[in-house]
This record gives sequence, C-alpha cells and structure tokens, in this order.
Amino acid sequence: MKNDKIKFSSLWPSLLAIATLTLLNSCKKNFLDRDPQGQYTIEDYPYPGGSGPYDTYLFGAYSELRAYNVHSQFFIAATSIRSDDADKGSTAADGGADALNMDNFPVLPASSYNNGLWVGYYTLISKANIAIDQIRHNNAITASAQQKAQAEGEARFLRGYAYFMLVRFFGRVPLIDSVFTNAAAQSNVPQSPAATIYSFIETDLQYAAANLPLSWDAKFAGRGTSGAANGLLAKVYLTQKKWTQAMAAANIVINSGKYDLSTPYEKIFREDGENSSESVFEVQATASAAVPTNYGVQYAQIMGVRGAGAWDLGWGWNTPSTQLEAAYEAGDPRKARTILYTSTATTAFQTIYAETLPVGLPNPRYNNKVYTNPALRASYANRYGYWMNIRILRYADVVLMYAEAANESGNATEALAKLELVRKRARGTATGILPQVTVTDPALLREAIRRERRIELAMEHDRFFDLVRWGIAGATLQAAGKTNFNEARDVLLPIPQTQIDLSKGILTQNPGY
Repeated sequence: MKNDKIKFSSLWPSLLAIATLTLLNSCKKNFLDRDPQGQYTIEDYPYPGGSGPYDTYLFGAYSELRAYNVHSQFFIAATSIRSDDADKGSTAADGGADALNMDNFPVLPASSYNNGLWVGYYTLISKANIAIDQIRHNNAITASAQQKAQAEGEARFLRGYAYFMLVRFFGRVPLIDSVFTNAAAQSNVPQSPAATIYSFIETDLQYAAANLPLSWDAKFAGRGTSGAANGLLAKVYLTQKKWTQAMAAANIVINSGKYDLSTPYEKIFREDGENSSESVFEVQATASAAVPTNYGVQYAQIMGVRGAGAWDLGWGWNTPSTQLEAAYEAGDPRKARTILYTSTATTAFQTIYAETLPVGLPNPRYNNKVYTNPALRASYANRYGYWMNIRILRYADVVLMYAEAANESGNATEALAKLELVRKRARGTATGILPQVTVTDPALLREAIRRERRIELAMEHDRFFDLVRWGIAGATLQAAGKTNFNEARDVLLPIPQTQIDLSKGILTQNPGY
C-alpha cells in the first residue's frame, strides 16, 4: 500500500550536488590509496563504465552511510554501549547525561542521540527515495530496463537497511516511500506498526536480491549485491522468528560461491582485510593527507585509544566490558583480536603492530577491532582512522544465522555443521581449544549458537539486538549491572521529543517513556 508522501524538509538536507570530482593521479590503488563511495574521480566521470546513469543519485545515498548521524557516535552508543558487551568508556563525565543514559538507562525522549539517529536514517531514506524517483520518472535519462532495475535495487537495498535500523531502534516509525514537496503535509504521517515496516523492508530487500549483481568489479567495492540483500534479508527474517525464510535466504548467500571464511580472524579488521571474501557489506571510507576526513567516517576515532601524544588515537568510547572478557573460552584467539589491554605496572601489552601500550590510560580495555595501522597514521598525518571501513555484515554472521534458523527448525545436523565452520576458522591450527560442539538437544545447541554469535561478532553492533530478539535482554542486562534496564520500556528507544513536537502530536511516544 502506498503511503502519504513526505519530505521532512525541515530536517533533511536537500540532495547534494553531483558527487565531487577529485583530481587524483592515475595510479595503481591498494589499501593505502582507495576511492570512497559517493565520490567520482577524473577517470570515471560522469559514471564508471559498467555501472549506470543513475550514479549521481545512488552515490548521494551511499555517501549518507558515512554520515555522523548514521554510523558514528549515536550508532555506536545505541547498538553496542547499550549491550552487556561494552561500557561507555572514556572518562566518567565525557558525553554527559545522554551518553550515560545509553549505558545505564533509561534513554530520555529529549536525548540528542535519539534525534540524531532519527534524522540520520531518514536522510538516508530520503536520498534512496530521490534515486528511486529519478529511476522511475526522469525520462530525460536514457537507460535500459536492466539498468533501471539494478539501480532501483541498489536504492531499495539502502532504504531497506535504513528502515531495518529504525524499526529496531524505535519500533513504530513513519513509512515514507516517495518524494514530494508539499511542506504542509510533511509532519502529518503517523507511525506504522512494526509489522508493516518489516513487511516493507522484506519487499525492498527481495527486490534488491532479485535485481542486484552477485558481484561488482573491484572498482565498485562496497556497492550493494544480491548477497548483501539476501544476507540482510536473513537477519530481517531471523528477527521476526521466520526460521524457514531466514534459513533459505542465508543459504542463497552460502551457496553463491562468493564468500568464505578463509580470511584469518585477526586480519578481517585490519585495513588490508577490508572487502575480503569474508565481507558481505561494508561502508567504504578513505582518507589522505590532503583530504583527511571528507570521504571518511568518524567511527574509528570514537572508539580509538584515549591517551596523550602519539596515544591520542580517539575518544576511548565503547570499551569491552568485564562480562565480555569473561565470556571467551580458554585460549580463544578472538579475544586478543577484540580486546586491547592497557599496560599496567606489572604487565606490558602490545598492539597487533607490536607497539607497547603505555601505563595509565583512562580505561583498562579498548576495542581492538578498530585499531588503526600506524603506517597509515603516519602517511595521512592523522591519528584518527577516518579511513577505516565499517563491517556491516560478515559471512560468519550469515553462517551463524543459518545455524540458528536450522536449529530452531529442528535440523541439528545442519546447525552443528555451520557452527563448526565458524569455530574451525577461529581455532586455526591450534589444538586443544574450541572443541567441536556435538550437543543435539535443541535448547543446549541454542545456547551454544548464541554464545558463538556473541564471541564471533563481539563489538560489531549485533549484541543488543540479539538479546532483544531472543527475549532475554532484561535478565542479561540486569545481571551485567545495568540495573535500570526495564524490559517493558528499554528494548526500544523513545521517539525523539523533537520529532513529536514537530509533528504537533501526530507521532506518539513508545510505552514507558
């Protein structure tokens, strides 16, 4: 069903001008020298050969993935700091009440974090809707039916992702599927039930999966693929406990032949591990000494080591919790790749690049998955990691989603086989660690798969959503010391009071706030 069209022009920026031209020397690219999404170079303007005539609009949407409101401070707080895997970190006063409330609950309707997320993801939706509108209605652009379908698939993949984030953050949200300029109607769209939003997301992702390519040329790294659409669709189904559909969508990704677990776990999160065979979808970012931030994302800086001088690598937010630290099995090498320890008076700890950490940093632990290459920091004359990609969906996640759906569907054999794939990669050549799971009792196997998701995907923004969809957020977070968490209220963020006020009461608040 078509919904009333809305623009929210008071909140969303208008479509940016045609993507920026950059005068780069023609040279071989590697992980030290990468072109970002949303940017043309002198070599590929007006659009890269083999792509399509709608890139101006699509790149405008892709660029929003790097926006501060979408994948930086507010995203990190709402997806990770709210969970039992992470603490706010930094110093006690840093971030003020809004940050502390994300860590310890409740988040208040007046929170700037809530409003930032709302504006950020609706801006992404707006850009996707603009692209779709151009594809469907701009007859001045010459394109084949296949080009139109593929371009619309990209836009709908991005829109589906944005709505998936919104519905998990806020539950009921306005469903906006078109562009219009009637300012009088911009605040009159009420919230749709979560079930309606999920149905809309499924339709968008199904279309994307059917019309996107299995892969792109390397120069288009980071653009949506059928694997990314099916992988995200599997997570949408899993969230709704649609086990058969989740298993089927994940199985398409598994059988595509485009992904595997051959990349060592310790390499996945390095700059030279970006866009590997493990990667199903990543937000692309880049930087240079001349342009240190414009085509990057602030994600890594927010979680970088907080120190002085050469160790001023970021804010020190989103630090691994003692609960996460204790959750690892003995000898699991993923622990060292996830948790970066501050040196103490009695023990010196080193980074993955053999740098010895100083004593006396504000936090005892930092997120090792965003630790940046010191050679790049020197090359870019910048310590803050704007060039780091964000891993949105990894193949191991898809494999574990399949395992979970298989177990819930009564297929322990398939669940165990997929679970072992992930543990085998983590185990590597080591013996005596991470033994193969053999339990077939559905309840015991369920717990094993849940533990594996926590460890494999630690600090990667799934934990809070997993706890909610499993129905154990209250007990788990209370046990982790987040005693203000109220499961009847805090599984969703409050609707931003700013948005309720702008709507003159059309939008209504979530229960308990």
